[in-house]
Amino acid sequence: KFPCQILQVRERLKKQVVEMKEKFPGFRPGLAILQVGNRDDSNLYINMKLKAAAEIGISANHIKLPNTATEAEVLKCIASLNGDPAVHGFIVQLPLDTDKPINTEKITNAVAPEKDVDGLSSINAGKLSRGDLGDCFIPCTPKGCMELIRQTGIQVAGKRAVVVGRSKIVGAPMHDLLLWNHATVTTCHSKTSTLAEEVGKADILVVAAGKAEMVKGEWIKPGAIVIDCGINHVPDSTKASGKRVVGDVAYSTAKEKASYITPVPGGVGPMTVAMLMQSTVESAQRFLEKFQPGKWNIQYNQLTLKMPVPSDIEISQSCIPKPIDQVAREVGLLPDEVELYGQTKAKVHLSALKRLKNQPDGKYIVVTGITPTPLGEGKSTTTVGLVQALGAHLHQNVFACVRQPSQGPTFGIKGMSCSVFNLHLTGDIHAITAANNLVAAAVDARIFHELTQTDQALYNRLVPSVSGVRKFSDIQIRRLQKLGINKTDPTALTKEEVNLFVRLDIDPGTITWQRVLDTNDRFLRKITIGQSPTEKGFSRMAQFDITVSSEIMAVLALSDGLDDMKKRLGRMVVASSKRGEPVTTDDLGVTGALAVLMRDAVKPNLMQTLEGTPVFVHAGPFANIAHGNSSVLADKIALKLVGKEGFVVTEAGFGADIGMEKFFNIKCRYSGLRPHVVVLVATVRALKMHGGGPAVTAGVPLPKEYMEENLQLLERGCSNLNKQIQNARMFGVPVVVAVNAFKTDTKAELALVVQLAKEAGAFDAVECTHWAEGGKGAVALAQAVQRASQAPSNFRFLYNVELPVIDKIRLIAQQIYGASDIELLPEAQEKVTLYTKQGFGNLPICMAKTHLSLSHDPEQKGAPTGFILPIRDIRASVGAGFLYPLVGTMSTMPGLPTRPCFYDIDLDPVSGEVNGLF
Repeated sequence: KFPCQILQVRERLKKQVVEMKEKFPGFRPGLAILQVGNRDDSNLYINMKLKAAAEIGISANHIKLPNTATEAEVLKCIASLNGDPAVHGFIVQLPLDTDKPINTEKITNAVAPEKDVDGLSSINAGKLSRGDLGDCFIPCTPKGCMELIRQTGIQVAGKRAVVVGRSKIVGAPMHDLLLWNHATVTTCHSKTSTLAEEVGKADILVVAAGKAEMVKGEWIKPGAIVIDCGINHVPDSTKASGKRVVGDVAYSTAKEKASYITPVPGGVGPMTVAMLMQSTVESAQRFLEKFQPGKWNIQYNQLTLKMPVPSDIEISQSCIPKPIDQVAREVGLLPDEVELYGQTKAKVHLSALKRLKNQPDGKYIVVTGITPTPLGEGKSTTTVGLVQALGAHLHQNVFACVRQPSQGPTFGIKGMSCSVFNLHLTGDIHAITAANNLVAAAVDARIFHELTQTDQALYNRLVPSVSGVRKFSDIQIRRLQKLGINKTDPTALTKEEVNLFVRLDIDPGTITWQRVLDTNDRFLRKITIGQSPTEKGFSRMAQFDITVSSEIMAVLALSDGLDDMKKRLGRMVVASSKRGEPVTTDDLGVTGALAVLMRDAVKPNLMQTLEGTPVFVHAGPFANIAHGNSSVLADKIALKLVGKEGFVVTEAGFGADIGMEKFFNIKCRYSGLRPHVVVLVATVRALKMHGGGPAVTAGVPLPKEYMEENLQLLERGCSNLNKQIQNARMFGVPVVVAVNAFKTDTKAELALVVQLAKEAGAFDAVECTHWAEGGKGAVALAQAVQRASQAPSNFRFLYNVELPVIDKIRLIAQQIYGASDIELLPEAQEKVTLYTKQGFGNLPICMAKTHLSLSHDPEQKGAPTGFILPIRDIRASVGAGFLYPLVGTMSTMPGLPTRPCFYDIDLDPVSGEVNGLF
């Protein structure tokens, strides 16, 4: 008899599974068994497989389709299992027990080859026949036979082997397996005329003919290894069932001549099951090897540098981007986690975050800048240059996470360098527009209906009778609970309760929710709505804002999942009632509809840089009335994908006093993420302006102060750089200053900025030329960031949210801006009282002030001190989760200039290419 080592095989597999789970917490090898029909023998075999899987630690799933299932239904089920990342091994139990015509070959070939642990697909069979044993799955019975032979200790190489039977499941693959293990192999079958003679030559005999005891003992060569794969039933009156199981070999006589022989039953069968488990474990190991978080095999694009530097559009068209599905594979995303939008962009499903939840995060880098000037500092180019340097040049795993630009300025004053990036992308901003305006329509419609109907009429329409039955919707149940009415039967409400339920009683003068449009249109800044006679005289003053200023954009950016986004959408306050109570979108009954409109927008958008490094483009909230940072979800997924030693580089809007402060106090507070390094971008020209340099006018040549060396002016302007370095260090994070060099900068000027930055407490300061040279020009910056990421980081928030609203505002004004104090105007003081009373006093603060100065006066450059910061009003974005004090007047709808950029934008009708980009 063969050595009985099945238990050892199972113990070895169990140990391997334990090791996988320890190395990859939350991971478990998965096996799916698809059965069509309900054959008793199939049920028996499947139960054996399920039991073995449970013993080893494999998660096994038995999917059973009725015998009425059509071929299309079976193929649909297979496609679903092929795409399930939790399934690593997948078998279709044969034979198919069905009343329908089903092509078995088509079914087995539909199983993904990398999951085909039965080895029955044509691809795996072809690889086996070619000898690619390390790159295919071998059918479990032949694999089990080879394991049994191996356990005897007898070498296969050089032996004469005979296989009786040529089925695709056993005979044919057994022949190939023995051949590629260097045996001399003969295959016999029903037409072989000299079967006894051929069997007698075999040192190794494998019989899988399906005919009871067809191989006689006297045929067998003395000392041969005999493996009997047959299972046949023959009559036996001594058995209760009237039959017994025998193999294809006459066991009683064959055992006298063979050195080893497998019994039937109990021989090949258990080892076949063990090999199925082994193949499933091997498949899981291959999956982990291929999709191991942080293990990237990425191809970078090589730039051809030109001088002088070409236009942005020429640069963007000089490289052919990789197909976006390739980028997704390179960074470790699974096919079912990626939703393609053409060749250059894709949505990434949130299931990726769930799959990677137990993986460590990479290093988290935020790019910010000195106080902006009209000359520009280049935060976005620095972000891209840095990730290209880290990835394409230093070969680190790195992701950029940036905001999606608004379409409005694209046709206004900004123009665009990439039509895909600057225009519709995947429609997120359009979804926000639709969701925002649905809320606006719901507010005015509700006011109108409450003004024109009785309580009972409202109730009858809000809770209609359908087929004689009245029922509250889920969102209406939530409203009842909020009102303290614990009833679910619409007929049980009293008149007073009906009144409370149907009357939101919105005070029109308190409505804060505006309609939005992603187009610059100054004539929508103040409008009158409701002028049609059908609105029965109900009209009011309103306005349009640009879409990216919508609170829904801020909600998208701060949400950490679908459930969190839905809750935030429901908490958004649109107005107050005449009793002074906040009215929310949940009160309007619109939360679920908003979530539906936003269900695709919540998925981050995957793109790439020119050099082929991955980028998430997701969310684009204003940096004044909102927090000005890309999405939490994009950052979280990217941090998991890059792995422990990788980098995620994100950008904060405007200067460090605005975007960075909100990144720390709002975004990091809600996300739970902790940054490792701040990259602070500065330019010589902008610092000269902060030192008192003359104003600049668009279209007019720059004054000589910006074109010639002026160390005195530059040194005065470095007061702003010094203050912003202090601001970053206030949060306990190392600061690396990126000096974005221009061709007009002198060596002495660049050296002075580097020197003063280090003296101000920067971890390092580095000259960068990425605008002209791409990633190559930011290698020194990338190396400095790598070093800084290893330095101690003691991150801390500026304030405790439990502090009174006024105290939180004062801390930001004094510590970050340099003010001596704050002054609340009467309207702002009233809002402090109102929001505290309504329960919103513990929200973080999102200061809405000019980005052109540390103070409230855009003309004050450098680092002013001793000023009083006036707070004219305070508003609440309760869904997003912050209060925003208004310092001065904030425009939320840009206008078009005299000569908008759309004059230069056109479409080539022949090529379909966009022309006129800068």
